[in-house]
Amino acid sequence: MSQIKEKIYEVYMMPGMAANSLIFERIILPNNFKINYLEWLMPSDNEKLDNYVSRLSKLIKGKNIVLIGVSFGGIIVQEIAKIISVYKVIIISSVKTSKELPFLMQLGKNIGAHKFFPVNWVQSFESLAQFALGPSINKKIELYRKYLSVRDKKYLRWSIDKITGWNNDKYPDNLIHIHGTHDLVFPSIYIKDAIFVKKATHAMILVNAKWFNDNLPDLISKN
Repeated sequence: MSQIKEKIYEVYMMPGMAANSLIFERIILPNNFKINYLEWLMPSDNEKLDNYVSRLSKLIKGKNIVLIGVSFGGIIVQEIAKIISVYKVIIISSVKTSKELPFLMQLGKNIGAHKFFPVNWVQSFESLAQFALGPSINKKIELYRKYLSVRDKKYLRWSIDKITGWNNDKYPDNLIHIHGTHDLVFPSIYIKDAIFVKKATHAMILVNAKWFNDNLPDLISKN
């Protein structure tokens, strides 16, 4: 009797702003899901988002490509999916349209306030951790230090500019949005058409790793 071969998926994971791929260290998937980690490249002076994602896309190869992005990484993988063919896009603790950005970020975009954002403030590790992972991590802030290693001032200013200035009003059918009901960076009241995980915060990729290990295989493979 011939055996049915398991479908192989090339899974590419993109961390959130300031974070490295260690944020995915608790994610364990079956053997037919080949995990590849993407890291932040340093942006060039005034680099446009489409040029940046084009550079990242050159690192992505294979068939049945699945892009998973957390927070700002969720925006990045959506932009990559516009220029290469992918099987599925999964965003976590992120936004899929500009309208899902919280009010203050939308306001900042309209008046250009993000250009005056105090990057020196974000370079304080405590402030950066709260901005990148949410205020809920306060009590365990030192546990998260190893995850937030991308603290270059130029990169942080570029990231804030691209998040607040992102323009996107539609998303593809192969996109899955996973979001915590207690996310304070991208509050769930602004989020539509998502899988909501009760009491999960912006740091859910770390805190709720078991949920992802239990659910990601089916979410990826089901048509």
